Order: sequence, then structure tokens, then C-alpha cells
Amino acid sequence: MARIAYVFPGQGSQYTGMGKDLYEKSDLARSLFDHADSVLGISLSEICLHGPEELLRQTENTQPAIFLHSVILTKLMQREEAGMVAGHSLGEYTALVYAGALTFEDGLRLVRLRGELMQRAGEKEKGTMAAVVGLDGTVVDEICREASEAGIVQCANFNSPGQIVISGSITGVRRAMEIAKTRGAKLVKELVVSGAFHSPLMQSAREGLKNGLASTAIADARIPVYANVTGKSVQKADDIRSLLDQQLTNPVQWEKSVTNMIADGAEKFIEVGPGKVLQGLVKRINGSVNVSGMDKYEDIFLHE
Repeated sequence: MARIAYVFPGQGSQYTGMGKDLYEKSDLARSLFDHADSVLGISLSEICLHGPEELLRQTENTQPAIFLHSVILTKLMQREEAGMVAGHSLGEYTALVYAGALTFEDGLRLVRLRGELMQRAGEKEKGTMAAVVGLDGTVVDEICREASEAGIVQCANFNSPGQIVISGSITGVRRAMEIAKTRGAKLVKELVVSGAFHSPLMQSAREGLKNGLASTAIADARIPVYANVTGKSVQKADDIRSLLDQQLTNPVQWEKSVTNMIADGAEKFIEVGPGKVLQGLVKRINGSVNVSGMDKYEDIFLHE
């Protein structure tokens, strides 16, 4: 039996109408959408199912919307239990709910708080992010160090070999983009984001989230969860809390996470949630593993 890993997407994978078929075809899905609305005191289901896109794109809404969609899919799946999990940035919270470290309600409240804090931090400390394709991580690290004379900039996501996202102040990121082009990057592209995620410009959000984490019950995870900050598996509640606190201002070690999951026996990766971003990244990290996704209602039956 192939060892199965679930991976959960983060911000950027959302689309208007996500979960609509789940809502229409499953009583359980509908009850979870309604429950989420009552937990948060907002009509999150309306934003997921009908948008408008501008509202869904707001970080405070995007994060709980993606989280909710992913969690509902895991509840509808009857078989193929995962032996390990990971989530990209926001997706780490979904992974922790699946692994039993957080309840659905606490996870939902935390991602809503996280989204609100990150949105606020982005408004207060104007920053940006950019994708750098075709350069090694150590080279991009050096570029960021060199560009930091112009402003704050650091690697934010080590997504796959040769695909790295940088984050920081507008002057710092744009200087790093210029240097990356001279170093032979295949593609350097500024991203449309509401803040400099996974950089020191998220420090104010981190402080607010720390309080939220301190007042939330976290249990030991029943299966290994591969943490963004280290790329290594974690199961102890204290370690989970500490790593979630560090996550907002530290890079996402996605390539390392997937490599370690494969080394620990993962043969089949299933992306659970909207879009196909992580499926593409896993394939680029290791082309020999089986990769698929669950986003729509019919996908559930392909994995039974």
C-alpha cells in the first residue's frame, strides 16, 4: 500500500465559486459551510460560493475560505487516510486540523485572525513579493543580502528547485529583481499581493497572532506534520505552537518539506483544496512520485 501524503494549498489558489458543487451535492458540506458562518459571524460561504472576487481576494477572507474548502474535502473523503501531511503557509493550519492538533473551529478562528493581521500589516508596512525562476536558493539568498542595502528583502518561499519567491520592502525587492536578472534568472516577476508575507514586515502580525496561538488549545498531532519553518516533521504541541509563531516572518521551506516526506516514505501526494499549485511543485521537486488533486465533488470518488 503506497504511503499517502496530503498537502494543503495556501493563498493564491482561491477562485470564486470554490466549493459550490460541494455545497449543492453534500449535506455535510452544506452544514460545515453554515457552521463556519456562525463561528466567524460573517457569511464566509457567500464569499466562497459567489464572491465577488475583490472580496474573496482580501487576505482576511481568502485564508479562511481556502481553509474551509480544504477541510470540507477531507471530511467528505471516506478512505485513503494520509500517513503524513503538510500545508503551504496558510495550508499548514489545515494540515494541523487534519492531524488532530487543532479543532476545526479553532483552526478557522486562527486563520481568520491571521488573515486580518496580515492584511493590516500589509497596509501599515507597504511591501511586495516577486518570483525568481532559474536560480539556486543559495544564489537568491546572496542576491537578497546584496539588495538589502536598498531595503528589507529575503527569500519567502523555497517552492521547488529554481522557483523561489522573495519578499520585503518595495525598494529592497525591486533591487533584488534587478540583480537577479543580471545573474541569469530565467524569469523575474513581481507578484500582485497585499503585503510582504514571510518577511520581517509581518512582525506586527506575528505579535498579534502569538496572542491568538497562546489562547488556543493545541494537541499533539496524531500523524507527522511537516512544518514550513524547518521542512521537518513535528508532532508535539509545544513545537507546533512555536513553529506557527515563527512562520509569518520566516521562509516557507516547501522543497525541503516534500523531499523529507518522500525520504520518510511518501509515495503518493494528494493536494486537497482549490487549484493545482502544489501538484505542480511536487512534480518539479520529484518527478517519480504519484501526484493528484481533490478540488471538486467528483474528485472525492476518484480517491475512494
